[in-house]
Parts: sequence; C-alpha cells; structure tokens
Amino acid sequence: MNTTPIIAILTDFGTSDAYVGTMKGVALSICPSAQLVDLTHAIQPQNVRQAAYVLLTAFRHFPPHTVFLIVVDPGVGTDREPIAVVTDRGSFVAPNNGVLSYVLPLLQVQHASVLQNDAYYQPGLSATFHGRDIFSPAAAHLAAGVPVTEFGPAVPELIELPDPTLTVEPARVTGEVLHIDHFGNVITSIGQMLWTDPDALELTPQFGADRDAVRAVDAARSRVTTGSRTVDAIHRTYSAVPPGTMTALVGSSGQLEIGINQGSAAQQLGVTLGDPVILELGG
Repeated sequence: MNTTPIIAILTDFGTSDAYVGTMKGVALSICPSAQLVDLTHAIQPQNVRQAAYVLLTAFRHFPPHTVFLIVVDPGVGTDREPIAVVTDRGSFVAPNNGVLSYVLPLLQVQHASVLQNDAYYQPGLSATFHGRDIFSPAAAHLAAGVPVTEFGPAVPELIELPDPTLTVEPARVTGEVLHIDHFGNVITSIGQMLWTDPDALELTPQFGADRDAVRAVDAARSRVTTGSRTVDAIHRTYSAVPPGTMTALVGSSGQLEIGINQGSAAQQLGVTLGDPVILELGG
C-alpha cells in the first residue's frame, strides 16, 4: 500500500523566527510529497527532558511509517552524535542526547545510525543550525525511502536520561513536575493511572525502580501536595470543581496533574519543572 510520507517535528525553536519554516523548506525540497506535522515548537529552550516527555505522549498516535524529527539540541556543534533510529513504530531523527529515552524502551529498535555521511547534509554546514543542515535532510531522505544504513555507522551507544523522580511507598508516591502545558496544568511524573470504577484508580508507575508496582488509589481520600499547597481528592474532569478552584485529576496522557477549572495552576502555585509532588494514597 502506498502511504504519504509523514514527518512530525518537535523543537524548542519557537515560532517567532524562521528556523522551523527553514527546516520545513529543506525537507520539502528533498521529499516534496511529505506531510509535515508540528508536534510543538514551544519546548523550553534546551530542555531535553521536557521534549522526551512530550514525544512520549504523542508518538503512539501516529502511523507507524512516521519519521519524528526532534531538534532540542543544547550540544549543537559539539561531538554529540546526530542519529537516526528505525523502530517498529516509526523512525526518529534527533541528537543522541537522551531525548529518545522515554520512547525507545517501548519500541523494538531495528537499527540506529550516526548521521555521518555528508552526502545527506545541506551544503555549507553550519556549526549552530544542524536542524536545517543535518537533521531535516536526514528525516526527509528517510521519509523518501533511503535506508537508514546509508547515513553512517551504527550508533555505539544510545544516551539515556535519568528517569524522572518516582518513588512508590505503601502510603504515598513521590514524583516531580514533568511538564506545564499551555493552559497552566501541572503535569507530574506520577502515572500511568487508570480509572477502574467511579471512585477508584489503579497506578502503574512507568518510571524508576518501582516500575510496574501496581497500587490501588482511592480517589476521594487521596491528597496531592506540591510546594505549600495540598489538594484533596482526585477528580475525573476540571469541571468537577467550581470555576477558579484547584483540583487533581488524571490527564489525557495518564499522568497525575494539578489544574484549575478555567485557570492556570502553574501560575497560582509558582512551580517549575522538577519541583517535587507528593501523592498520599487513599485506599
């Protein structure tokens, strides 16, 4: 079956400059039939771990022939390796700096190459814009059908980020702020959480030494604390509490989050990425 090539792009470039548009122009010059999808360009500058989390939430919703182009690259111009990784659920073009850490353990890696063959670079290689000159061309050539082995030798080691904080004890779980979305919802490392009935949740940690240690959670009796603020109970929706009220809930990615009905929890709490979050388990 013929399929339209898809390139899904994630960067920390923002949209006020021409960086993203230029990368798209390069990709379309090489693979004119490609469908380009913006995952986001609002990753905090140089925040590799935030990019790894956002990629984790999005990749499984794309067709398996998608090429994911990730450029969050604080080591640009250094000896960090640009790489391409082919898996059973898509291909990934990115710096070898750990940005694929949360996705690759869920996939079967078929091959990973260092992007070393300069025949697939843009002419006039810049030391500061590898998104345009190395990563975007590689993604486009992959989308157009070039075998990953053509780009260079096998990657000697895939760099991994440390797992986010997630410690499970009998009566509490300690995590951290992993992401803050556009609405000011504070998304934590505490998950995966699934509703098993109207009042109960099942927590299966996806990070750390306690991964897969299932815990029952009584939603009404649980308490979530970050900073100096504690929220009682976990609700299904923001609207379960009055407008302007803070609540804990399970977001669309299965992570525990803190939000405000029609407001910004991050602004009111004053939290930043990495701040601790404690879930006191009910049940």
